[in-house]
Amino acid sequence: MKIVIPGGSGQVGTILARAFHGEGHEVVILSRTPEPASWRVVSWDGATVGAWSAEINGADVVINLTGRSVNCRYDPRNRREIMDSRVRSTRAVGAAIASARRPPRVWLQASTATIYAHRYDADNDEATGLLGGTEPGAPETWRFSIEVAKAWEHTFDEAATPATRKVALRSAMTMSSDAGGIFATLLTLVRCGLGGSVGNGRQFVSWIHEEDFIRAVRWLIEREEMEGAINLAAPHPLPYAEFMRALRVAWGMPIGLPATRWMLEIGTWLLRTESELVLKSRRVVPGRLQQSGFEFRFPDWPAAARELCSRLRDPRSS
Repeated sequence: MKIVIPGGSGQVGTILARAFHGEGHEVVILSRTPEPASWRVVSWDGATVGAWSAEINGADVVINLTGRSVNCRYDPRNRREIMDSRVRSTRAVGAAIASARRPPRVWLQASTATIYAHRYDADNDEATGLLGGTEPGAPETWRFSIEVAKAWEHTFDEAATPATRKVALRSAMTMSSDAGGIFATLLTLVRCGLGGSVGNGRQFVSWIHEEDFIRAVRWLIEREEMEGAINLAAPHPLPYAEFMRALRVAWGMPIGLPATRWMLEIGTWLLRTESELVLKSRRVVPGRLQQSGFEFRFPDWPAAARELCSRLRDPRSS
């Protein structure tokens, strides 16, 4: 297959490119800052249709992952870049697919599990999950994230690509042993003795092991009946306090100092990021994936954490 991955130079794109390239597929990354890689990397601006669109014509699969990182303060400039990078790139990819003489058979479009409401009481699946934005007491920054997610999916839905099946990937945090990802950040906290509860510790963490993420993407490419919004998350989210306790056990760290909400607010302000990334309860489950027969290799966090920690300690074990 020929697989084109706009915005694929980040952690998630690299995970997919490495896997598909290793299987012998032709992988093409579209990047605003091309760098040498084991696969082909083509320049694009992430906003307008250009010469890069020739890569779309005749491709089998497009996986659009483009979007400015949300690991920042939500000031006016960053908000604009977060929103525009997602909406404009999705519109450009849709236009390239629509004009292709031989359009791809499937377009997988990044979305986010953050689109669901902050809640503790029940799981959010695709059929019965509550979309966020109207939760009482939710900070304004949380509502902004929901607006971005909804605009992202709306732009994707609007794209007229009748010959191309479309799937929106409502992804939870992808846990990988690669440097620079969320798992590395959480493990750094654990190793420093800071991997305790944050706030009340009840907020749910939704996650997916990188191996299951790759397998789920492959599953969605292969199954013609799968379209629309799909949750990419392990089936057993758990409260933050339990999540971090399992990671401490996996690494062998006996202590984890907690942080109150006000401590977190100060810390995230100093680090120029937002507390929403930790405090919002993302209780998301993969309803449609499991109904379609997909089986997770890492459905539970303790086993996933042990495998990732083991691989970091001894890369030869992977």
